[in-house]
Amino acid sequence: MTVRLVVVGVAPLSAPVEAESAAVGAALAAAGIAVDSRVLVEEDEAALERALLSEGLTVVLAGPGGSSGDVVRRVVARVAGTRLVLNERMLAALEETHRRQDRPLPRRAERLALLPQSASVWSAADGDPAWVLDGPRAAFVVVPRGGGVPAAIAQQVVDLARARTSGRGVTVVRTLRTTGASLTDVEERVAEWLGKDGDVVVATLPTDGEVWVRLRARGATVEDASDAIAAVEPRVAAALGEDCYGRDAESLEQVVGRLLIARRLTLSVAESCTGGLLGHRLTAVSGSSAYFDRGVVVYSNRAKEEMLGVPAEVLRTRGAVSAECAEAMVRGICDRSGSACGLSVTGIAGPEGGSPAKPVGTVFIGVGVPGEVASRRFRFDGDRASVKWQSSQMALDMLRRRLGGTPS
Repeated sequence: MTVRLVVVGVAPLSAPVEAESAAVGAALAAAGIAVDSRVLVEEDEAALERALLSEGLTVVLAGPGGSSGDVVRRVVARVAGTRLVLNERMLAALEETHRRQDRPLPRRAERLALLPQSASVWSAADGDPAWVLDGPRAAFVVVPRGGGVPAAIAQQVVDLARARTSGRGVTVVRTLRTTGASLTDVEERVAEWLGKDGDVVVATLPTDGEVWVRLRARGATVEDASDAIAAVEPRVAAALGEDCYGRDAESLEQVVGRLLIARRLTLSVAESCTGGLLGHRLTAVSGSSAYFDRGVVVYSNRAKEEMLGVPAEVLRTRGAVSAECAEAMVRGICDRSGSACGLSVTGIAGPEGGSPAKPVGTVFIGVGVPGEVASRRFRFDGDRASVKWQSSQMALDMLRRRLGGTPS
């Protein structure tokens, strides 16, 4: 049986949507249920109908209301060969959701409660309700996007998938995440496993400046498939070396946070060209107040001098985009915050501002750990947003490596 994820709506590649899709996929993977495909569809009925014309389980992530909600309800009903009817339980769930949020129920609430006949509603205490239409050949689960996927809804998706795949074996997937290495380099290291048939299939996936190595195994039970992966994973991880920072859903900022907690260290950051992105990534991790002290955005030379004590001579002779400035920024943020560790980023994100000596994409990153302050020069490709993201990624990775962070 196939299990597919379909994301519907405007700007489907935005971070919140990707996070919600990933959350459902991770919940299924943890239960040994592989997602066969992920599809991005605009709010177009014909395109969505083509995407839904398949057997098995399809999980649809779409806005609960508005045009995307209307499109999904109509198309699912049409594909299932049924009609839309007022679902009293959905209406009651919507009323309860709006009551908790202290918002009035929209005048056209009944339109939001129109569901395909025989659909069931899944309510969640911490989010909008989902609904499911379960048929003999195909099942559709429609999960509202925009506010995260409640754990209760994710678990019900897993339970439904388990019921429909009972007796057909399971698939376990393990993802090893690397950063700081190119796709070609990673492929060379794991060449003996790539494209080979066997108990475990290994593939490489480049994504957002990282390269992931995915191990997939099938078995009669989760334990069987997990044992197969366990026999291969240590050797693959050893081949990846210190470029491998985490597994499965672990983000680089989560790994850095755990290292700081384990070593009882605090961190502060000083950012210029990233404009607060580094601090945002660090504080997006729950519990980051245990190790993250503060962050400052010092865009102008004046700010670097006044807030961090960067010497005017450094700015005049070496420039704001320089190793000397990056290191002075680290020293300044550590001195003023009392943090044992510091990071700094200063560079030219573009598209203007470059020069022959310092072209667009030139970034200096400073890192400070107890007893050491160092910096490194990078030249990143891509547009402004890409340069900023890669800068934050490499800053976190530099700190991870100095803290000795590799998966255990």
